[in-house]
Amino acid sequence: MDTRDILDTRRHARGAIRPVVIAIIAIFALLAVGAWFLIIKPHQELVMADSGGHPSTPVSATTRAAPPPPANVAAMDVNQLLAEARTAMNEQRYLAPTGNNAFEFYLRVLEKDPGNKVASDALRETFPFAATSAEQSINSRDFNEAQRQIDLLAKADPTNFTLTILRSKLDAQRKTLDKQQQDAADQQKTQQLAAQKAAADKLAADQLAAEQQKAQSAAEQQKTQQTRTAQQPSQQPSTAPTTAADNSAAASADGGNAGAPTSDAVLVKAVGARYPTAAMRARQEGWVLVSFTVDANGRTSDVKVVDAQPHRIFDRAALDAVERYQFTAAKKDGVAVPSTKQQRIEFKL
Repeated sequence: MDTRDILDTRRHARGAIRPVVIAIIAIFALLAVGAWFLIIKPHQELVMADSGGHPSTPVSATTRAAPPPPANVAAMDVNQLLAEARTAMNEQRYLAPTGNNAFEFYLRVLEKDPGNKVASDALRETFPFAATSAEQSINSRDFNEAQRQIDLLAKADPTNFTLTILRSKLDAQRKTLDKQQQDAADQQKTQQLAAQKAAADKLAADQLAAEQQKAQSAAEQQKTQQTRTAQQPSQQPSTAPTTAADNSAAASADGGNAGAPTSDAVLVKAVGARYPTAAMRARQEGWVLVSFTVDANGRTSDVKVVDAQPHRIFDRAALDAVERYQFTAAKKDGVAVPSTKQQRIEFKL
């Protein structure tokens, strides 16, 4: 055969194949369009009807009061559960409240009918928006509710990476709240300690002021007593030689001294006892009974504790105070003499 005939034959064959290819492509395109309008689009419309709108509809920030849950969810059939789920989706009750939300209804549908495509598709389509609802619970620090919602999401899609993110956020928020609560407790404790210290300082200042007032009063008493003593006429003893006539006068003088006034020692300067610091911090009270001797010069000596309650807490403070007391000495027949006294010292806050 001639070469030119062969080439012409091949050209005619290629020209015949091209219309066939075009026809096949056109058939596939028609099939794709038909599948879109007859299968895919009706299915998406059904899913949107179940979810109450397009899945991309954002979660509403407005919280509406949820209706009471159905009386007997366990006894509902698949169609009833799907109807309740659609109602919940329309009201955007994806995960809450407990027992009356779309995810729980769809999960019950899958328990009764594991191959139910409407329920499984609805759970998959609305998972991101339900996760947003769980994140809002975390941000509002409703940790128990957030944990419940995360567990519910895990039942629908346990391998979804969003669950890992939600759990991390929940753990971080819990740690933040724990730290804030600990900081608040520490701050409150610091304020309490500062208030207690201020109260103790004020108490010590008040006690010091009271002791100073007592000391001032004692000094004024002593000054008054000294003024009175100075105003009394002084009597000098006679130094003239004794004669027989004077013996009679001396006897008369002795008789007069026998009738001179006799008096007990009188406190003219009291010193306030210092409150022990340890007892003040412990807010401890008590008393000490002290015995001592007042000599002819009005000074105290032989100071010792007779009794105390509690023992050995306030003893030293009481002894130090009494050792600094000053008295007008006791007198017998007008002559200053030593005397023994007891003093009970109170320690009160």
